[in-house]
Amino acid sequence: MAGAANLKPVFISRTITATDGLKLHARDYSPRVPHGLAVVCLPGLARTSADFHPLAEALSGGGTHPRRVLALDYRGRGLSEYDPNPANYALHIELSDVLKVLATLDVTRAVFIGTSRGGILTMLLASIAPAMIAGAVLNDIGPVIEPAGLMRIKGYVGKLPQPESFDDGAAILRRLFGAQFPNLTAEDWLANARNTFKLENGRLVPAYDVKLSTTLDAFDPEKPIPALWKEFDALKGVPVMVVRGANSDILSPATVEAMRARRDALEIVEIPDQGHAPLLAEADTIRRIAVFIEHCGNAPPR
Repeated sequence: MAGAANLKPVFISRTITATDGLKLHARDYSPRVPHGLAVVCLPGLARTSADFHPLAEALSGGGTHPRRVLALDYRGRGLSEYDPNPANYALHIELSDVLKVLATLDVTRAVFIGTSRGGILTMLLASIAPAMIAGAVLNDIGPVIEPAGLMRIKGYVGKLPQPESFDDGAAILRRLFGAQFPNLTAEDWLANARNTFKLENGRLVPAYDVKLSTTLDAFDPEKPIPALWKEFDALKGVPVMVVRGANSDILSPATVEAMRARRDALEIVEIPDQGHAPLLAEADTIRRIAVFIEHCGNAPPR
């Protein structure tokens, strides 16, 4: 679940060729006078670059320190090409795609904002190329993923009902996620529907390859996935912010406390009345992330 806003033409759509030839898409929010570190936004499993629009717009054009912001569509999501082999919707391939996009767009060091799967990719990147990361915002994700939340996601990815209209899509999303996001308005749900569904051949379909669901086929709640403490520890030496939705069933308070115990300095933000994953679209949340990024710019490179 992620937020949206009325889109404005404040970004350039970039097309990048992956190492296997697949065409990948990224939004490039490039201010005329870039300042400081770039920001790279990595979305959730079945989400797209559009989720970051309010945040990216604010960071790239707002305040006294505008900066370049990139928001990526993984293969099979958004405007990136769908992979003919669903087995390629895998973390190691997506990590390779992220590296190719950054190399093509001349980003050598950045602050990474990773929502859910995007946060996992950020931790994996830290384990293989730590110098690329100047700071990290882990949005509702940590080294331990709660099995109940993952089962809930498994229950709807690739299995959403087909809406007759965007209003119908908004109603579907509200039924699915209303308990985790009780304070969203009708306008908010409609905006999310426009990010979740797209018009294709006269009908609304998910804005991702429904075969993405195969990535969760093997998940068994009785056999939790391995914890990523080693990957989280690879972020040592750079500022880290953890954003948790107070209603999250993916990132538990216990995991947040365990993350805090492993780091001398860990900024923790809990968003009330939001679940998995926080929208990162509210003015106060954007302000706190902007201040955090400024701090990353003051930290010495590794």
